[in-house]
Amino acid sequence: MIKSKADLNYYLEQDRLALGIKPTLKNKLTHDIWHFQIALRKLEYRKNTGKSVFSKIYAVWLQLKVRKLGRKLGFSIPANVFGPGLSIAHAGTIVINKKCKIGANCRIHVCVNIGGGLSKKGNAPMIGNDCYIGPGAKIYGDITLDDNTAIGANAVVNKSFDGNVTLGGIPAKVISDKGPLDILKKPRTEL
Repeated sequence: MIKSKADLNYYLEQDRLALGIKPTLKNKLTHDIWHFQIALRKLEYRKNTGKSVFSKIYAVWLQLKVRKLGRKLGFSIPANVFGPGLSIAHAGTIVINKKCKIGANCRIHVCVNIGGGLSKKGNAPMIGNDCYIGPGAKIYGDITLDDNTAIGANAVVNKSFDGNVTLGGIPAKVISDKGPLDILKKPRTEL
């Protein structure tokens, strides 16, 4: 969670590295996903640290900006869900429940839905560090997915799994005992 200006700068840098973007003026002006992520991180910072009236007003303005950019790109991603190193692969529908907690170095693709279950508690998934979420994946319920978990395209995950695995199918099951780090051989960004 972003609680200081140093945290904000760290999150922004890790997101930039995860997206594989060079910090050029052209990218700052034209990369829509990076614009969204910058606005999201600034919103998180203001929501978590803003005490003054000005900070609260600025947070409302940032919330409107995040919502506008999100509608343009197809994202419904609330503040304070993702750790540093978020990499949104493409514009397209991504819907995340505000109660979710997803660790550092998450790569997420289009048509992903991560939501709460049907219970009265309405708890949402907790996903660890170094996760990969493939296109069309659906993850829901009061579940936990540990570090280094890959979720294959169109998988439906409705129960908890230990880490260092790849999940696939409907309903999801372990299809490999290797996670994203085993395939990449190194993390995309530093923790």
